[in-house]
Amino acid sequence: MENNRPKIGIGVIIKKDNKVLIGKRKNSHGEGTWSFPGGHLEFKEGIEDCAQREVEEETGLIVGNFEKGKFTNDIFDKENKHYVTLFMITNWENGEPEIREPEKCEEWKWVEWNNLPKPLFLSIENLLKDGFDPC
Repeated sequence: MENNRPKIGIGVIIKKDNKVLIGKRKNSHGEGTWSFPGGHLEFKEGIEDCAQREVEEETGLIVGNFEKGKFTNDIFDKENKHYVTLFMITNWENGEPEIREPEKCEEWKWVEWNNLPKPLFLSIENLLKDGFDPC
């Protein structure tokens, strides 16, 4: 039952002036929730390579110098999906985020960690339950 195996998701926490970049999801599981840039780890892809690729595809930003964050075990009952999400942390270097995938993201904004918009994507809710704070 290959389809019943968990998938690996990558979430990228980009920090800038004590704020993080977050976007509003659409046309996917978790539609209407706020989430960090990220996506699926591809077969034989490095985790940092995936983080860099996803951020560039979704926001146009170029990032690097990643630090490993926590991981979460995310079970989306309604959608019958299961992900293990690996969080990577990086610092913003330059440029402003663009909506590069308008079919997947409504908007990007910089927010303080202690003032994240609601509702949050499940993996971020699980991250906060662990008391994680990258700032």
